Amino acid sequence: MARSPKENKNQTEEPLEKKLWKAADKLRKNMDAAEYKHIVLGLIFLKYISDAFEELYQKLTSQKGEGADPEDKNEYTAEKVFYVPPSSRWGWLQGRAKLPTIGKDVDEAMDAIEKDNPSLRGVLPKVFAQEKLDKQSLGGLIDLIGSATLGTKEAQSKDVLGKVYEYFLGEFALAEGKKGGQFYTPGSVVKLLVAMLEPYEGRVFDPCCGSGGMFVQSEKFVEAHRDYYKKKKNGLSLNPADRISIYGQESNQTTWRLAKMNLAIRHIDSSNVKWNNEGSFLNDMHKDLKADYIIANPPFNDSDWSGELLRDDARWSVLDQKLPPPPNNANYAWIQHFLFHLAPAGQAGFVLADTSMTTMAINEERIRINIIESNFVDCLVSLPSHLFTNTQITACLWFISRNKENHKFRNRKNEVLFIDASKMGHMLKRKHRALSDDDIRKISETYHNWRNPNGNYEDIDGFCRSVTLNEVQSNNYILSPNSYITPIGQTINLKIDFKSPSIANKVKTLHERINQKTDSILKAWNEEHHFKLNEIFDLAKLSKDLESVSQLIFKGLIKKYFLDYQIDGSEEFITKPRRGRMPKDWIIKSFDELFEESSIKVDDLNFSPPIYSVTNAGIQLREEKYTKALSKDISGYKVAYFGDMVFGLSREIPNLDVFNDEIGAFSGAYHIFRPRDFRIGIIVGTVMRLKLNEQTDLLKGGAREGRGLDKDKLKKKKFAIPPHDKLNLIWDMK
Repeated sequence: MARSPKENKNQTEEPLEKKLWKAADKLRKNMDAAEYKHIVLGLIFLKYISDAFEELYQKLTSQKGEGADPEDKNEYTAEKVFYVPPSSRWGWLQGRAKLPTIGKDVDEAMDAIEKDNPSLRGVLPKVFAQEKLDKQSLGGLIDLIGSATLGTKEAQSKDVLGKVYEYFLGEFALAEGKKGGQFYTPGSVVKLLVAMLEPYEGRVFDPCCGSGGMFVQSEKFVEAHRDYYKKKKNGLSLNPADRISIYGQESNQTTWRLAKMNLAIRHIDSSNVKWNNEGSFLNDMHKDLKADYIIANPPFNDSDWSGELLRDDARWSVLDQKLPPPPNNANYAWIQHFLFHLAPAGQAGFVLADTSMTTMAINEERIRINIIESNFVDCLVSLPSHLFTNTQITACLWFISRNKENHKFRNRKNEVLFIDASKMGHMLKRKHRALSDDDIRKISETYHNWRNPNGNYEDIDGFCRSVTLNEVQSNNYILSPNSYITPIGQTINLKIDFKSPSIANKVKTLHERINQKTDSILKAWNEEHHFKLNEIFDLAKLSKDLESVSQLIFKGLIKKYFLDYQIDGSEEFITKPRRGRMPKDWIIKSFDELFEESSIKVDDLNFSPPIYSVTNAGIQLREEKYTKALSKDISGYKVAYFGDMVFGLSREIPNLDVFNDEIGAFSGAYHIFRPRDFRIGIIVGTVMRLKLNEQTDLLKGGAREGRGLDKDKLKKKKFAIPPHDKLNLIWDMK
């Protein structure tokens, strides 16, 4: 019987890479992903080169009469195909997959391939004979991979192996967690870096290259833009390999092997991808290289980079003055390393922890100021959370240019572009996000339109802004995009018709029902000396309903009196009316004039108050059942009183709210501000809660979850406040 269209749709097969991964992962059993990846990826590589060899072998066999020799290694070298000796060919190995000696057979096969192919010497894994590797599972894995065609010309044209290899690298990075970041940068981040830099031709350098993803994507980029060469190169070679030369270095030998295999399967020359266990700082393998493009994802906040041994290194003199980076954090060492290796017109794009944009640490701030003043900073992009499998730290992209006045692009001297992509991307899994192709296109095209002579760039609220060097200087050389980008104007969907009698009737009805229920409960107690459970439950629900209605009315009044006009923030305090104007006698005051930071600690009290947390939903009493366990010592917790403003930290929006209980304690990570008038604290706090999405400019790089509170920005925020006599009328105080 023929299947219905719906059934056919459900029968759509999974992509080969996903199907292979699921099956291969089942065969892993109790083996660590860190070890298993070399076994699986090694076999995939072996299957690929064996497929390519076998296809050419059959062709040469059919041409024996014309003088072809299928066992002549030179025949394969001429076609850029690896020669595979008889004992290493897939068919032979698969025929022995069920034998107990299969592990030894595969190790010997890898060794034989390396002997016949000098470019692979020291690269292929020889880990298949180890005792802890179950040989039955290994045989099953060989049979599984043997079912896929990876290396034929048809498969290569569809990039079958590339898709399988990249997918497996990503899944192994997820499986390994933190350690996975040592060899893998998320594909969407790599694509974004390459799309923004556009490395069409020249020397591409990655001094912490991991498994080589930056190089692969650069080649893919050139391959995808062949028309560029047709227009620009007038018939010269269109082969990406002839346009790009790659240089790399990796300190982890097993990761370097992954990179060499990753590049070999794509016929990318990896002869300049070097390994030593000392790393790029202690033993720079490309001392004299001046690269046209640097694309990198160095380890975040690396504290173990041997900085103390390199205080006099020449790389720290790349700026106007010699500035050694701090020995406890390599972020700015990497930036100076990149600058040192850039050609006079070179460009670099790299990933760093977003604390790098705002750090005030010793020397880091001085280096950042020097880099900005030297006009090297081109663009900063803030990234969303959960992109990286190896850390919860939020990250950013830096783009620097050695010469922003070169004729390749327009003169961007004294300009910096800021892009906020922190709310972009989509969740692939519960804790794993990726940028879509549309996201990548939007971000990269914004950069191109800004830097290209004929670009149609314009600032977009909430997304991007071009800023002068003077503005960056006046903002203490902070490079966080949300310090410059205008927040999106937030519409408050809170419509209350205060002229309608229904509001008063609602309050009156609830109040009467609460009184009736209370009388009923007290009567039952006085006459029968017990409470009925349902009566108490109903009273609690009615009280909650009254609280909700009261809160709604309160927010509606705050919106009516404090938000239905717009302050533009200029020194003249000109107002832009919406439905009304700010009353003439009201005063514009900054947050700093209305609040002062509180420093009272629990240790200053003679008792321990209830402990609270600030969440996106507001302040809540803290209970271990839904939050992290409480600290054993709360003496350092901060104390808040009624009307105080409490600010927390978040990856995407600031957690803030007004404290409405008498007294409470908050973790030392929070910031508490005491209003000079508790009524102002409640009004301003409600305004900021209603306009929460407009408070993202308060976030800056911080220690916890990669975000902190920008106190300087907070203190400058302005609010329209009624004079004291009017405030008394509003609050009904004489």
